[in-house]
Amino acid sequence: QVQLVESGGGLVQAGGSLRLSCAASGRTLNINVMAWFRQAPGKDREFVGSIARSIGMTDYAESVKGRFTISRDTAKNTMYLQMNSLKPEDTAVYYCAARSGLRSRVDYEYAYWGQGTQVTVSS
Repeated sequence: QVQLVESGGGLVQAGGSLRLSCAASGRTLNINVMAWFRQAPGKDREFVGSIARSIGMTDYAESVKGRFTISRDTAKNTMYLQMNSLKPEDTAVYYCAARSGLRSRVDYEYAYWGQGTQVTVSS
């Protein structure tokens, strides 16, 4: 099993920045791709971005491209989401996810999930 724990959420003004972290533990060698998803109130969970754990290749949703950056520290088994130029529409619970297969933008293809961290962007 793999356990994922997010941290770093909070309240920020529009235009500000936040960095989220996702620490993985357990059978981390099973992880090939880690991703961030988010879910706003009353909306479906949506893909934010992903990173291939070994080679670091990233993929981003169009809505965050150029503003958000995903990175990882393989020694610490930790993934990061640097969020800049935040907008009120970025307000959501952000979830970390992991899977052993190839990269995917589909949430149900991820086997492992964190508990989520709230990000609120005020206007």
